[in-house]
Amino acid sequence: MRIQILPLCLLALSSWGWAEEKPLNFILVLVDDMGWMDLSCQGSDFYRTPSIDRLAEEGMRFTNGYAGCAVCSPSRAAVQTGRHPHRLGVTDWIRSRFQRGGKGTPEANPMEYVGNNNRKLLCPPNPFWMEHEEITIAEVLNEEGYQTAYIGKWHLGDPEWYPEYQGFAENRGGCDYGQPPSFFDPYNQPKGKHESLREGIYKLPGRKEGEYLTHREGAEAVELIRNWKDEPFFIQISHYAVHTPIQAIPEVAAKYEDTPGVTQANAKYAAMVESVDDSMRMVMEELEELKIDDRTVILFTSDNGGLDRNGSPTDNAPLRSGKGYAYEGGIRVPFLVRWPGQIPAGTVSDFPVTSVDIFPTFLDMAGVALPEDREVDGVSLVSHLQSGEIVGGDRDTLFWHFPHYRHDPGPYSIIREGDWKLIKFWEGPMELYNLRDDLSEEQNLVESSPERAEAMEKALVEQLTFDGAKLPIPNPEYKGRN
Repeated sequence: MRIQILPLCLLALSSWGWAEEKPLNFILVLVDDMGWMDLSCQGSDFYRTPSIDRLAEEGMRFTNGYAGCAVCSPSRAAVQTGRHPHRLGVTDWIRSRFQRGGKGTPEANPMEYVGNNNRKLLCPPNPFWMEHEEITIAEVLNEEGYQTAYIGKWHLGDPEWYPEYQGFAENRGGCDYGQPPSFFDPYNQPKGKHESLREGIYKLPGRKEGEYLTHREGAEAVELIRNWKDEPFFIQISHYAVHTPIQAIPEVAAKYEDTPGVTQANAKYAAMVESVDDSMRMVMEELEELKIDDRTVILFTSDNGGLDRNGSPTDNAPLRSGKGYAYEGGIRVPFLVRWPGQIPAGTVSDFPVTSVDIFPTFLDMAGVALPEDREVDGVSLVSHLQSGEIVGGDRDTLFWHFPHYRHDPGPYSIIREGDWKLIKFWEGPMELYNLRDDLSEEQNLVESSPERAEAMEKALVEQLTFDGAKLPIPNPEYKGRN
């Protein structure tokens, strides 16, 4: 079948009556903690995701899709801005108000390095919010006449930094929560220690006792799509699923209890994955009903790799490890794009893409220029998508920076050049892998390829320094491990 590729200007300028084609709509689906293998189109023999799989069948599936960080807040900031977390200064997950021991909102984000005498390194502090000075996708598209809405998990700051203060005209559920108090309506903890837990999810009040949160998020999206069917819109659906707490609709989980997969077997988690697929089905059916699916771009991805604690609640195999770690299981995620009439259906691409590419890609699709007063680290994927992966990108190198203590062996940074991946652990040894030959990262090649490792480390540190990243520094008070 011949694919008709329309000039972007026709798509972008139509809202002003300069072309017959109407402007594109954008739906970004950002799932929380969904692993690379958590979809049937990604190879799972356990999870059932026919509606999400349809995005791959009708669009492009990237096998080398990455999150901007192995934990949530940094990736979410990267998605909004197209900029690396280390450039933004948001390099670890942001603590919610109920997780700060009664401490309120400071006047400014902290700047002093932190540490104690049993840590060899001092680390940069993590902020309490993403600064207002950053420019989000919603802010740019708002200026172009788009309706904008945020649904679900935000996790980028205290109330004054919620989505409505970052360009989203509608906010339904976006707050400082890193996870919901409950996945069942009224989505709160009546006896929670902090008032925010007792109140429940911001701007997503209970309406039907027992309603499942992921389905509610899908219903909110459907309502907005219906309201805005005649206007261009950008809706971000950021599901609280599949993050903990692992709570599922019992009858849905029961379907998975007697048919475990080869590696994945958690029935409740499988039911949570299915709920995300339910939401995707609701959205796609509404787009078709309103006859606007042919001009609506859907991009589906995750904020970090799956939570894999020895197979609980999911298993990222063949990838090593999971959420929070420097290995592929922590950063590699599903990345699917459906753009009717523009992407040859069923295309699979090996081109490495990451969270920072969403911002420039959506703006390019809308015919909108990037901000000129700041660096945007992502690249537009438009040519690659339209060509069916024939046209590659102009980037061969990816970077990650996590200058914090979370798991042994401590703070790390990553560079990927082509098939080669170097992990620099700031306390000690480096690890080098060839992902083409060793996707599971089992064979450290530092000793056999010392020159390559040294060159990649140099390029990594130079880039981080050039970007103004805060690097770990020696701790003068270090007295050894307790």
